[in-house]
Amino acid sequence: TVKGDVHDIGKNIVGVVLQCNNYEVFDLGVMAPAEKILEKAREVDADLIGLSGLITPSLDQMVHVASEMERTGMTQPLLIGGATTSRVHTAVKIEPRYSGATVHVLDASRCVTVAGKLLDHASRPAYTAAMREEYEGIRRQRAGPGKRAPLLALEAARANRLQLDWGRHEPVRPTFTGTRIFPSDGVARVAYGHASAASPGSAPSLPSYDLDELVSRIDWTPFFRAWELKGRFPDILSDPDVGPQATSLYEDARALLRRIRREGLLAAKGVIGLYPANASGDDIVIWDSEARDNPLAVLHCLRQQFAKSGDRPNLCLADFVAPECSGVADYAGAFVVTAGEGVAELCAEFEADGDDYQSILAKALADRLAEAFAERMHERVRREFWGYAPDESLSNSQLISEEYAGIRPAPGYPASPDHSEKETIFRLLDARAIGVSLTESCAMMPAASVSGIYIGHPGSFYFGVGRIDWDQLNDYAKRKGISVDDATRWLSPNLAGTPHG
Repeated sequence: TVKGDVHDIGKNIVGVVLQCNNYEVFDLGVMAPAEKILEKAREVDADLIGLSGLITPSLDQMVHVASEMERTGMTQPLLIGGATTSRVHTAVKIEPRYSGATVHVLDASRCVTVAGKLLDHASRPAYTAAMREEYEGIRRQRAGPGKRAPLLALEAARANRLQLDWGRHEPVRPTFTGTRIFPSDGVARVAYGHASAASPGSAPSLPSYDLDELVSRIDWTPFFRAWELKGRFPDILSDPDVGPQATSLYEDARALLRRIRREGLLAAKGVIGLYPANASGDDIVIWDSEARDNPLAVLHCLRQQFAKSGDRPNLCLADFVAPECSGVADYAGAFVVTAGEGVAELCAEFEADGDDYQSILAKALADRLAEAFAERMHERVRREFWGYAPDESLSNSQLISEEYAGIRPAPGYPASPDHSEKETIFRLLDARAIGVSLTESCAMMPAASVSGIYIGHPGSFYFGVGRIDWDQLNDYAKRKGISVDDATRWLSPNLAGTPHG
C-alpha cells in the first residue's frame, strides 16, 4: 500500500490469491514510500510490482512511483489496484509516466490472469500492446470536445444554491455542547476542543464501547464485497452461485466475532462534538459558545458546478446549515470513532501461525464494527444527544438505507471530497484522546476508523460535488488559507481540465 495510506485488506487478499497460485509475494505492508518499493524490487529481482490504495491522495503517490520507475530505468510491469483506482485514472495519469507495461487490475480475482499474461513471453507482447491501445483510446476520448457536461462559473453556481425556508425552521438545541468520549469515564466534557487531558499522542486507558450493541448495527453487504462476493445480505447466503462461499465466510466471521467479544480482543472508542454553527457563504462556522461571536473552527465545503436542468440547485453542504444573516441559531457536529484498537496484535497472532485468512477476516470485521459504531453514534445523536428525532424507531435495514433525518458526510467522500478537512475535525475533537491519528495523506490510523460531521436539517441529503473548475479551486484555497498547489493536490480527482481550460 503506497505512502500515506494504511488500508490493506484488498492488498492482502491479492497476496493470498497470488501465493495460492505459486507466486512468491514480498508484502511491504502499508505506507510504503516509492524508494522502499523500488529498492525491494531491485533487491529480489521482482518480476512484477503492485501498488494498492484506498484514499484519493494515493492516486498521486502511484503516479510518483511510476515516474520514479521510469527515471531509474526499471522495466517491470506495474499493476495498479484499489478502491479509488480505475482504468481511466491509470490511462490518463499513470501509464503516460512509465514506458513499461502498466495495467489496472479491477479486483483480486483477476490478478492471477493478468500476472500470467504479463509473465508469459508468448502472450505478453500482444497483451501489453492491447492495453496501450485501450489506454490511448481512453485518453483520446477524455481529451475530445463535448464529451463532458459544461461547468458553471462559481458565482453562477452560488446563485443557483439550494434555498431553504429558514423562517419556518426552528433548530433543536442539543442536550450538550462541546465534546464527549465513549465509552464514558464519568467526566463531563464540555470544554470545546479539549476532549481529554491526555498527553499528546497518547490514548487514555478506557474500556471498549459495548461491542454487542454494535454487532446488531453491522452492514454485512460491504463485508462480502471486500471478498469479491457480490450480492446483498442476507440474500447472498442463498445465492445459487456464491451462496455456499458466502455462507462459509459468514460462519467464519461470526465465529471470530464471538471470540473477539468473549475475549475482549478489540476495543471500540469514539468522540463526538455538538456545537452552535452557522453557514458563512460556502463554509460552516463552528462557534465556541451560544454568543456566536468567536469562531472555534471552520469547515470548508465545495459546491457543485455542473450545469443543472430545470430547477435543480447546485448543492453545497453549507446550504443545509442556517446562514449567519438568517438570525437562526443553528447547530452542527462532528465525530471520530474507531474499532481498531487491538487489531494489529490480533493479526500478528494469526500471521505468526501462518493464518493469513483469519488475519484478513479480523481486519474486515474491525472495519464493519467501526462503520456500525458510526451508525450507532449517529442514531444516539439524533435521538438522545442532539435529540431532534427523539421518537425515531428504525430497523437496521432502514438505517442502512439512510431513512433517517439529517446526514453525516465524511471528508474524502462525494459531498466533501477534500480529505484534509479531517484535520479540522481531529483538532476540534482532539481525536488523539481515543488513539486515532492521521497520516500525511489524511488516512486514519487505525484503519478501522470513521470520521465526519453531523448536519441535522430534515431536508439535508447526500450528494456528490463532482467536477469543479479552477475558479472554485482558487476561491477554496483562499478561504482555507492554503496554497493553490496544496488545494490542487487534495482535489485533483475533482478538477476539470487544466488551469487554462
